[in-house]
Amino acid sequence: MPLNKNGVMIILSSPSGAGKTTLVKMLSQIDNFEISVSHTTRLPRVDENPGRDYFFIDVNEFQRLIKNQEFLEYAKVFNNYYGTTRTPVIDKLDKGKNVLFDIDWQGADQIKNKKLDYKLITFFILPPSKEVLYDRLQNRDMKDKRIVADRMKQFERDVLHWINYDYVIINDQLDLCFEKINNLIQAEMNNGSKDYDLEFIRNHINKLTN
Repeated sequence: MPLNKNGVMIILSSPSGAGKTTLVKMLSQIDNFEISVSHTTRLPRVDENPGRDYFFIDVNEFQRLIKNQEFLEYAKVFNNYYGTTRTPVIDKLDKGKNVLFDIDWQGADQIKNKKLDYKLITFFILPPSKEVLYDRLQNRDMKDKRIVADRMKQFERDVLHWINYDYVIINDQLDLCFEKINNLIQAEMNNGSKDYDLEFIRNHINKLTN
């Protein structure tokens, strides 16, 4: 099947709390964009619904899926497993649907290494500052200071993976961040001009890591 008749894979990754899940949900409102729903062994948050946000399964079931090679990608993050099953994704792409992935850098690397015959666009979402990220994590369902501290330590490691993505976007104002991502997706899909300042991103990374 010609590549341009298939759907496009769009990955959004970020350190915990930078906003990728919200952005994926916003992008899914665009016509012909659908979210790939991951499996996870973690417990649902208060606002999450099984089958819509995640397929919540136990460790034994997750291990069975690994053994049967049913995952397109999977990773262990903060002591819980997350993974994307292959068949639903390929079915959507073959029907011309654009598939959105809300996954971390480990999953993104696995999908890239699969070298599937579908166009892939990858985004890494970053906060405007470590202080803003800390505030966001505290205001989420993470009142335990140890959990927030663990997330901040993980941030220091996660941010180093920005170099492996097509685009790095700073989530300062949500609507502007969404607009920038959408414009870049449309430019990639239609061979249009891309408004992207790599030097600005490099400077921002330096501020976050120093």
